[in-house]
Amino acid sequence: MARDLAPEVERLLLSRDPNTKKKAALCSIRIVRKVPDLAENFMGSAAENIKEKHHGVLISVVQLCTELCKASKEALEYLRKHCVEGLVRILRDVTNSSYAPEYDIAGITDPFLHIRVLRLMRTLGQGDADCSEYVNDILAQVATKTESNKNAGNAILYECVETIMSIEATSGLRVLAINILGRFLSNRDNNIRYVALNMLMRAMAVDTQAVQRHRATILECVKDADVSIRKRALELVYLLINDTNVKPLTKELVDYLEVSDEDFKEDLTAKICSIVEKFSEDKLWYLDQMFKVLSLAGNFVKDDVWHALIVLISNASELQGYSVRSLYKALQAYGAQESLVRVAVWCIGEYGEMVVNNINMLDVEEPVTVTESDAVDAVELALKRYSVDVTTRAMCLVALLKLSSRFPPTSERIQEIVVQNKGNTVLELQQRSIEFNSIIQRHQSIKSSLLERMPVLDEASYLMKRAASSQATVSLTKSATTATPAGSLKIPNGVVKPPAAPLPDLLDLNSDDVPVTTSATTTAPDNFLQDLLGIDLTNSSTAGGAPSATTDILMDLLSIGSFPVQNGPPTTSNFITPGQAVTKHAPATPQVMDLLDGLPSSTPLPDENTAYPSITAFQSATLKITFSFKKQPGKPQETTMHVSFTNLTSVALTDFMFQAAVPKFIQLRLDPASSSILPASGNGSVTQSLSVTNNQHGQYYKLMCQGHVTCLSLSGGPWIWA
Repeated sequence: MARDLAPEVERLLLSRDPNTKKKAALCSIRIVRKVPDLAENFMGSAAENIKEKHHGVLISVVQLCTELCKASKEALEYLRKHCVEGLVRILRDVTNSSYAPEYDIAGITDPFLHIRVLRLMRTLGQGDADCSEYVNDILAQVATKTESNKNAGNAILYECVETIMSIEATSGLRVLAINILGRFLSNRDNNIRYVALNMLMRAMAVDTQAVQRHRATILECVKDADVSIRKRALELVYLLINDTNVKPLTKELVDYLEVSDEDFKEDLTAKICSIVEKFSEDKLWYLDQMFKVLSLAGNFVKDDVWHALIVLISNASELQGYSVRSLYKALQAYGAQESLVRVAVWCIGEYGEMVVNNINMLDVEEPVTVTESDAVDAVELALKRYSVDVTTRAMCLVALLKLSSRFPPTSERIQEIVVQNKGNTVLELQQRSIEFNSIIQRHQSIKSSLLERMPVLDEASYLMKRAASSQATVSLTKSATTATPAGSLKIPNGVVKPPAAPLPDLLDLNSDDVPVTTSATTTAPDNFLQDLLGIDLTNSSTAGGAPSATTDILMDLLSIGSFPVQNGPPTTSNFITPGQAVTKHAPATPQVMDLLDGLPSSTPLPDENTAYPSITAFQSATLKITFSFKKQPGKPQETTMHVSFTNLTSVALTDFMFQAAVPKFIQLRLDPASSSILPASGNGSVTQSLSVTNNQHGQYYKLMCQGHVTCLSLSGGPWIWA
């Protein structure tokens, strides 16, 4: 129907009756939208009607020209040659015309026609220097003559600014447009301020210096009562920050952080942290700003942010004393901020003697009086306050353990605090409490070497991993987002930071399936912060060197944390056994070997043919299970187990089946049992062999941070925790 009627509609466009022309123009718009191929049929008629005096016809024809430009490139080029002069005349006439009651709205002549013409000019001038140059003068005239005290005037000014920013305008005209947006920011209407902020963000890609002149006004918008304006202004401030203004602008944002609404603190905190990390050449300034953010909004700081802070402190040896003293004072005043507590507790555990003895004082610091008991008090208070958060409590326990080595007089008191968690229902905390108590009570000879400071963390490696994780997140976000439409907002550097991808937990409290990768040729582990106690997981002995006198022999039946014999034995500070942490789950107490006390330090290193003692893994009134172990020559990563099952009841057990589960990094091969019937009264046993292969042989697998629990099951019987 559109194709059949198009010639008639085109003829009616040349009618003498204004109403007929207007209706024909509106019908032509519908035809072009439905059948874009017919756009060329209406080009001449549309260009001819630009000379019309009737405003109703003009608005319809201008809209028809806009649709033609969208539908056909040929129409766009044609209208650039034949319509620009007419559009300039229309805009000049309505701008300079006297009062016309039939078209007047709030003292402005036909703002609807203004806006339609400006939009068409924007379409024609985009990417065309000649057309843009021709309309520059009239756009400047509209921008200077239109009053901004009425809403109609603001609508025209906004369209004028958008046209200027879209075409190839001169730099002076762009500055004029940005100044208009600056005036909009002082308007009482929230909508006007919001669209001004949006347009200023777009203008950042065109003329940054002109936008910088309105920095103070934009910063005030961050404190606006309207949440939408606050967020948009914060994004614009983030784009405005550079090397010259980063410190004053960051100070303003941090000051506002203290009084901002709780709903806005998360966004504000994320932006401040991103700014501080981006411009962190001055480490002292970086630390000061991060300590302020942790103190004021520590509950909103993401994990990767305070992880990065710990990495930087570890690398800045000259600022470690300043950091621990600043964090100690902040902890006293803002103990309710979770991330602050975690960073402060970690630093006190690592550098506690620096806060007590005022080591490495800076000129800007004043001495603080902190006793050894005060340092322990601070960690104990954090342990009690965060009774629900497992991560914080685990960090507190580790800090206390380290302080027992740093401050020997407090060792007994620390032991009493640690022992309080021996019955904790959270296995992680229970295990730490039992093991730490054993270290304090029974292993004084190795405690100092075991609890040395963490090695310097590899900052470059951490940043690379963090960047890789962020890029992965961005790629996923892009794949889920539709293509950006033409003319939409494109902001350099991004406005909203994408959420960080899950990173390896720096404290290894919840990354059960991430093995530690270590290298015997480096002085620090590749995966930093893998051990809460700061234990260096690399082999510290030189090749062929003799073991030290304090070296204990470590026996690991599953080759977890086994060491290459040819490179010398690892030091005892590199290993902590799970020990007695899980005995309460078995019906009968199993025989648990304390590997720290397994053999005297003078015992020579065992080779692959060393015989391992058998153990009774389970025994009750009905059943006894015994394990014996053997290493295969030339295969140190493989262990063969022979399991013997003895029925202690007076009735034979039938349909016997044995199952076993192991951690992900271990491969299990389970051979068939010798029989499916267990003879009664101990008259014979059923045997079964299983072989386990440790894929992480030669790498210490975070035994301290996460003790794996292996589950054994008998068909129809109870689960046995080993």
